Amino acid sequence: MTEHRLSSQQLQFFDTFGFLSFPGLLADCIDEIIEAFEAVWTERGGGHGGKPHDGSARSCIVPFIDQHERLCALLDDPRVEGLLCSLLGDDFNYMGSDGNYYAGDTNWHSDGWRQEGQGRFTKVALYLDHLTRDTGCLRVLPGSHRPGEGYADAVQTAIRDAEENWAISGSQVPAVALENEPGDLVVFNHNTKHAAFGGGGRRRMFTINCCQRVPEEQIQTLKDYIANHARFWLDRMYGEKMIASAGAGRMVHLEQARANDGHLAELSAAARAERPEPSRG
Repeated sequence: MTEHRLSSQQLQFFDTFGFLSFPGLLADCIDEIIEAFEAVWTERGGGHGGKPHDGSARSCIVPFIDQHERLCALLDDPRVEGLLCSLLGDDFNYMGSDGNYYAGDTNWHSDGWRQEGQGRFTKVALYLDHLTRDTGCLRVLPGSHRPGEGYADAVQTAIRDAEENWAISGSQVPAVALENEPGDLVVFNHNTKHAAFGGGGRRRMFTINCCQRVPEEQIQTLKDYIANHARFWLDRMYGEKMIASAGAGRMVHLEQARANDGHLAELSAAARAERPEPSRG
């Protein structure tokens, strides 16, 4: 796996700008990945609430890669595991995934806003269609992942009301547009502000969320993160195929969450009682 470790320059780039892009990294197996992606949607009857995607709103399946052994195996791919080990440590945690058909714009947001000392969370994203800046590719704000610094804090405060604060639309915010071909891979810090604009109603993508192993004295933060998955009506963090197909190497990345998700089933039962459908994400 060492040949797939990130270089010191790549690590410094990620620390500074909050993302890395790997054009063509999985081009040699993207057809298998797309086939598995479509198989999951077919088996699940369309996604959110079992309703076919009609292009009017995002459809989402959580967890996603857990639904198909070929997608589970991405955690074993030396290229994917190597970059995650480089960013998060060899004992990183897999923390779930989502599969999506996106529709329309996705406004600027972070997937978390963690302060220094709360551990690093990253998202690996695979977009399965050709996308440009004007047709819904991922846009990121470099450096927006560093809380406590002037730029990042100013963006965190103002970006949700870009028109009011800066007299520009969300699509006009200065950003890096990561135009995409199937087989490209992007990884970014959960804090990093990201968005997409101008896309159609059937943009296919899925993500893999991971974090550094949590110290025992902070284990409650892990349990709190796991508890958030109750809105998806999950009784355990991982699907059966993810566990059944795991070798010893993958189990390293599953063991800490598995040991601390015992409260999830009760929380999910309460969520089912309160809402007619699980959350979209």
